[in-house]
Amino acid sequence: MKVIGITGPTGAGKTTALNALTALGGEIIDADAVYHELTETSAPLRQELTARFGSVYQDGHLERKKLGAVVFQDPLALEALNAITHKYINAAVSQRIAQAREEGRPAAAIDAIALLEGALRDFCDCTVAVVAPEEVRIRRIMAREGISEDYARLRVQAQKSSAWFAQHCDYTLENTEADSAQDFALRAKELFQRIIAQG
Repeated sequence: MKVIGITGPTGAGKTTALNALTALGGEIIDADAVYHELTETSAPLRQELTARFGSVYQDGHLERKKLGAVVFQDPLALEALNAITHKYINAAVSQRIAQAREEGRPAAAIDAIALLEGALRDFCDCTVAVVAPEEVRIRRIMAREGISEDYARLRVQAQKSSAWFAQHCDYTLENTEADSAQDFALRAKELFQRIIAQG
């Protein structure tokens, strides 16, 4: 079974690419969804977050804005948050990869925005950058989330560039202005078939 790391900036078409892999029988592991699930279900994680950041839980639910207000203004607090959460996320992702292998799936994809900067990269046989031109991404984010162009631009500019993702990954899937969703999905499917066939 191939473990494929999939990353790239927002609005580039990761969902379309992931759907193409699902159609081939691949398992998708969304690192962000794993984190959100763990904040609700993992008692040890909850204890560590509360010990470090105080009363960030209300009625059993993590108050993300409250936690965010602390960590986004303090680099050391953000580092501490990442150190606590990443070990739980990595363990859960490892478990899901093992489960996909037991199920006989041809591939498992780890979908993570910060895939290349952390230990999740070590789980991957290869990595794929899903990229698109900045203007295309801005239009997509505006349409998807109903936000203003100014806010969409801020979101895009806060992330690493498409060139950075392409430079640090083994493969690049570019979603161009000329591509229809079907064109891009077909190209993604062909790339994943090639990766899976490498044995």
